[in-house]
Amino acid sequence: MMNEGKSLAEALLSAKAEGRLTVGVYECAKIMNDDPDNVSFCLLATDDFECDIALQIHFTLIQAFCFDNDISIVRVNDLKRLNALVGAKGQLEDAHCVLITNPAEDSWEDPALEKLHLFCEESRSYNEWVPEITLPER
Repeated sequence: MMNEGKSLAEALLSAKAEGRLTVGVYECAKIMNDDPDNVSFCLLATDDFECDIALQIHFTLIQAFCFDNDISIVRVNDLKRLNALVGAKGQLEDAHCVLITNPAEDSWEDPALEKLHLFCEESRSYNEWVPEITLPER
Protein backbone atom coordinates (compact mmCIF):
# COMPACT_ATOMS: atom_id res chain seq x y z
CA MET A 1 0.00 0.00 0.00
CA MET A 2 1.36 3.42 -0.92
CA ASN A 3 1.94 6.12 1.63
CA GLU A 4 -0.34 8.96 0.55
CA GLY A 5 1.06 11.37 3.13
CA LYS A 6 4.59 10.92 1.83
CA SER A 7 3.38 11.31 -1.78
CA LEU A 8 1.56 14.51 -0.83
CA ALA A 9 4.63 15.96 0.86
CA GLU A 10 6.78 15.06 -2.18
CA ALA A 11 4.26 16.59 -4.60
CA LEU A 12 4.06 19.80 -2.56
CA LEU A 13 7.83 20.18 -2.32
CA SER A 14 8.27 19.45 -6.03
CA ALA A 15 5.55 21.93 -7.02
CA LYS A 16 7.02 24.56 -4.67
CA ALA A 17 10.47 24.14 -6.21
CA GLU A 18 9.00 24.46 -9.73
CA GLY A 19 6.81 27.47 -8.90
CA ARG A 20 3.56 25.51 -9.43
CA LEU A 21 2.14 26.08 -5.94
CA THR A 22 -0.59 28.55 -5.00
CA VAL A 23 -1.25 29.09 -1.29
CA GLY A 24 -4.23 30.85 0.28
CA VAL A 25 -8.01 30.64 -0.10
CA TYR A 26 -8.39 33.85 -2.10
CA GLU A 27 -5.28 33.26 -4.22
CA CYS A 28 -6.51 29.75 -5.07
CA ALA A 29 -9.99 31.01 -5.91
CA LYS A 30 -8.46 33.51 -8.33
CA ILE A 31 -6.41 30.80 -10.10
CA MET A 32 -9.45 28.50 -10.27
CA ASN A 33 -11.51 31.30 -11.79
CA ASP A 34 -8.85 32.50 -14.25
CA ASP A 35 -7.40 29.17 -15.43
CA PRO A 36 -9.25 26.09 -14.11
CA ASP A 37 -7.76 23.81 -16.77
CA ASN A 38 -4.29 24.43 -15.38
CA VAL A 39 -5.19 23.26 -11.84
CA SER A 40 -4.04 19.71 -11.19
CA PHE A 41 -4.63 19.17 -7.46
CA CYS A 42 -6.37 20.91 -4.55
CA LEU A 43 -5.67 20.58 -0.85
CA LEU A 44 -7.91 21.90 1.93
CA ALA A 45 -6.54 22.15 5.45
CA THR A 46 -7.99 22.89 8.87
CA ASP A 47 -7.06 22.16 12.42
CA ASP A 48 -9.49 19.89 14.24
CA PHE A 49 -10.53 22.66 16.63
CA GLU A 50 -11.13 25.28 13.92
CA CYS A 51 -14.78 26.31 13.53
CA ASP A 52 -14.59 29.22 11.09
CA ILE A 53 -17.97 29.36 9.32
CA ALA A 54 -16.71 31.62 6.51
CA LEU A 55 -13.84 29.21 5.86
CA GLN A 56 -16.26 26.27 5.72
CA ILE A 57 -18.39 28.14 3.15
CA HIS A 58 -15.27 28.75 1.04
CA PHE A 59 -14.37 25.07 1.33
CA THR A 60 -17.84 24.03 0.16
CA LEU A 61 -17.56 26.29 -2.90
CA ILE A 62 -14.02 25.12 -3.68
CA GLN A 63 -15.07 21.47 -3.37
CA ALA A 64 -17.98 22.01 -5.75
CA PHE A 65 -15.68 23.74 -8.22
CA CYS A 66 -13.18 20.87 -8.04
CA PHE A 67 -15.91 18.27 -8.59
CA ASP A 68 -17.28 20.19 -11.58
CA ASN A 69 -13.83 20.55 -13.15
CA ASP A 70 -12.44 17.05 -12.38
CA ILE A 71 -9.75 18.37 -10.05
CA SER A 72 -8.47 15.90 -7.44
CA ILE A 73 -9.02 17.20 -3.92
CA VAL A 74 -7.96 16.05 -0.44
CA ARG A 75 -8.12 17.35 3.10
CA VAL A 76 -5.44 17.44 5.80
CA ASN A 77 -5.89 18.36 9.44
CA ASP A 78 -2.35 19.47 10.31
CA LEU A 79 -2.19 23.12 9.27
CA LYS A 80 1.11 23.68 11.11
CA ARG A 81 2.87 20.86 9.26
CA LEU A 82 1.40 22.02 5.94
CA ASN A 83 2.64 25.57 6.61
CA ALA A 84 6.10 24.14 7.23
CA LEU A 85 6.01 22.45 3.81
CA VAL A 86 4.57 25.23 1.67
CA GLY A 87 5.54 28.44 3.45
CA ALA A 88 8.74 30.43 3.32
CA LYS A 89 11.11 29.61 6.16
CA GLY A 90 9.96 31.29 9.35
CA GLN A 91 6.85 32.76 7.72
CA LEU A 92 3.29 31.57 8.29
CA GLU A 93 1.12 31.26 5.21
CA ASP A 94 -2.66 31.08 4.83
CA ALA A 95 -2.40 27.43 3.86
CA HIS A 96 -6.08 26.60 4.29
CA CYS A 97 -6.19 26.03 0.54
CA VAL A 98 -3.27 24.96 -1.64
CA LEU A 99 -3.30 24.34 -5.39
CA ILE A 100 -0.79 22.50 -7.51
CA THR A 101 -0.89 23.58 -11.13
CA ASN A 102 0.01 21.40 -14.09
CA PRO A 103 3.67 21.13 -15.06
CA ALA A 104 4.81 22.61 -18.35
CA GLU A 105 3.94 20.45 -21.34
CA ASP A 106 7.56 19.59 -22.11
CA SER A 107 8.37 18.44 -18.55
CA TRP A 108 7.92 15.04 -16.96
CA GLU A 109 4.81 14.20 -14.98
CA ASP A 110 5.30 14.24 -11.22
CA PRO A 111 5.13 10.58 -10.02
CA ALA A 112 4.02 11.63 -6.51
CA LEU A 113 1.18 13.66 -8.01
CA GLU A 114 0.15 10.71 -10.19
CA LYS A 115 -0.04 8.51 -7.06
CA LEU A 116 -2.28 11.11 -5.41
CA HIS A 117 -4.60 11.24 -8.44
CA LEU A 118 -4.92 7.45 -8.29
CA PHE A 119 -5.61 7.60 -4.55
CA CYS A 120 -8.36 10.20 -5.10
CA GLU A 121 -9.88 8.18 -7.93
CA GLU A 122 -9.92 5.06 -5.77
CA SER A 123 -11.41 6.99 -2.83
CA ARG A 124 -14.23 8.30 -5.06
CA SER A 125 -15.03 4.73 -6.07
CA TYR A 126 -15.77 4.14 -2.35
CA ASN A 127 -17.89 7.34 -2.19
CA GLU A 128 -15.23 9.18 -0.22
CA TRP A 129 -15.28 12.40 -2.22
CA VAL A 130 -12.75 14.40 -0.20
CA PRO A 131 -10.39 11.89 1.41
CA GLU A 132 -8.23 12.91 4.34
CA ILE A 133 -4.47 12.44 4.24
CA THR A 134 -2.11 12.62 7.20
CA LEU A 135 1.15 14.39 6.44
CA PRO A 136 4.27 12.56 7.64
CA GLU A 137 6.37 13.90 10.49
CA ARG A 138 9.65 15.46 9.48
